[in-house]
Amino acid sequence: MKIINVVGARPNFMKIAPLLRAYQAHPGLEPLLVHTGQHYDRDMSDRFFDELGIPPPDMHLGIGSGTHAEQVGRTMIEFEKVVREHRPDWVVVVGDVNATCACAITAKKERVKLAHVEAGLRSFDMTMPEEINRLVTDRLSDLLFTPDAIADANLRREGVPEDRIKQVGNIMIDTLIRHRARAAALDLHALAASNLADPAGAGQLPRLQDGGYTVLTLHRPSNVDDGAVLQRLAEFFALEVARDMPVLWPLHPRTRKRLDDLGLAAQLREAPGLVLLNPLGYLEMLRLNLGARVMFTDSGGLQEECCVLGTPCLTLRANTERPITLVEHGGLSVLVGNDVARIRGAYHDARGMARKPVQPPLWDGHTAERIAAALQGEAQNY
Repeated sequence: MKIINVVGARPNFMKIAPLLRAYQAHPGLEPLLVHTGQHYDRDMSDRFFDELGIPPPDMHLGIGSGTHAEQVGRTMIEFEKVVREHRPDWVVVVGDVNATCACAITAKKERVKLAHVEAGLRSFDMTMPEEINRLVTDRLSDLLFTPDAIADANLRREGVPEDRIKQVGNIMIDTLIRHRARAAALDLHALAASNLADPAGAGQLPRLQDGGYTVLTLHRPSNVDDGAVLQRLAEFFALEVARDMPVLWPLHPRTRKRLDDLGLAAQLREAPGLVLLNPLGYLEMLRLNLGARVMFTDSGGLQEECCVLGTPCLTLRANTERPITLVEHGGLSVLVGNDVARIRGAYHDARGMARKPVQPPLWDGHTAERIAAALQGEAQNY
């Protein structure tokens, strides 16, 4: 049975790597890998393939950057050619990026069965492009592989038939468990020194030790597109948190451009204790998470990793599609939005918390095996 597996952007890579390995236990499955190229530079793509042992894609569509409509449209045009040439039995998409939605639509128009890994996540915020991608993909999917019971309940409310919903666990945690020891072996100070956004500031790099620093990631439009919001956040981390303990801030390209446009980058480089870093590889980012006192992030994947690693996590969003990571559901994440007063109060609470790893059901490192076995079962129907 031929299966085309789609990746498009960095969040997908950690999800597809364990699945490609799991297929190897099922000789009846013939997987192909398509990279749409939504993230196309080395820091956002090739580096992750190398670190995670992902084989070179069988097809690279080279879509590149653009508006949401441009990316979805170009991806559909190019992916249609792939589907018509290879005539797969299944298309497997992961996550919620534009490539996920575009390839899901194309697969169904070509009458190919569709499976969605990480199905059922909902933020209930229709201003998020990812939410639209999730809704469209789940509505079209023949198999919906979910990470938890909350996702299952979301799908049932939307009328998805029970036999299409398969709770398999969190595939990103497969990757975390597999690579945790490798990440832990990285030298923390050397990692920061070799990834400085401004190498000229190497002499000012504070001495870093586990439990003695915080990590910040920002990339969502709600936090970086409005200049006043981004400035307030940047000043809080530079003038308050960084004076308390070092803040390691890997800069997403989108955020870095906004800081440059606003004239804030030079000011931030001078802030003692604020360490601006280039985009990091998977192992490097995992290493920072392993030793952080507190994580500040608007990334969904980091919320999940913090949950399993025990890192107190302040989620810089008004909502999350991963509620199982929240304190009220037994996790370690607290929604704080981008209001500085609220973030300040939550930070003072979080910095005194002990690390407390939480492992939701089936977040055990074997999610990919369960997915591959389910697809093998489908193969027996052919």
